[in-house]
Amino acid sequence: MNTPVSNSKNVLNSDVELKGTLKFSGDLTFDGKIEGDINSDGTLNLGDNAILKGNINVNSVVVRGKVNGNVAAKEKIDIKSKAELFGDIRAPKLVIEEGVTFVGKTEVNPSKATPAVPPPLRGAEPTRPQTEATRPMAEPALAGRK
Repeated sequence: MNTPVSNSKNVLNSDVELKGTLKFSGDLTFDGKIEGDINSDGTLNLGDNAILKGNINVNSVVVRGKVNGNVAAKEKIDIKSKAELFGDIRAPKLVIEEGVTFVGKTEVNPSKATPAVPPPLRGAEPTRPQTEATRPMAEPALAGRK
């Protein structure tokens, strides 16, 4: 049977434990434990029982379970409710459902725009350090009033 590699659907169930780098093509549903990185040009589906200690670099990913590492996707990251993700994420598209635990930084940049310096606020004067000449004088103390 000669099926194209890009259409392959792989499944690693909750009884699987891996140490090292996992590489695949096509689709992978992973529901086990892995200590290491996952790299692919395909789609990764992390199941509810998945526990990952490492980085993910794939085309797109659906996150359930627990991830302790950075996640980068060329197309999309979809984080489902009850997932726990501790690490930075980067993708052109990002979906985070209610109930997710996420600690990290995000970079979502669908048009790959470069950040620009924001224009100054209208009517705002630039702040200058105060000197003796520009510092306002203090009010004199009123003494002896009863």
